[in-house]
Amino acid sequence: MKTRKLVDLAKTIRSKNAGPDKITFDIIFREKENYDLVKKSGVINRELICNIYNLQEREIADFVEFDPAYAIKFTMYRRRPSGSPGESDVFGCQQYAPLLDIEIPVG
Repeated sequence: MKTRKLVDLAKTIRSKNAGPDKITFDIIFREKENYDLVKKSGVINRELICNIYNLQEREIADFVEFDPAYAIKFTMYRRRPSGSPGESDVFGCQQYAPLLDIEIPVG
């Protein structure tokens, strides 16, 4: 089966703070067709996010497919509060990289 990387389908893939105890992720598509392709594939789901980030499902606060914005959004709880000793990404903006290479079936 032919696949394409998520980074080639999405307009924006980012992460950022969602308060001191959470990081939120946005995968936003320019075209409805690419959004629908990814959404219908079912590849991006809670289980995949848990595997990528080594999480338990309870560590994902929210997971939403938001049709009006052609976006998939999820929020995870931080293991350490933002800015606390040993925490490595105060702004949460460096956590999206593992999402870039997700393979999406295209036919």
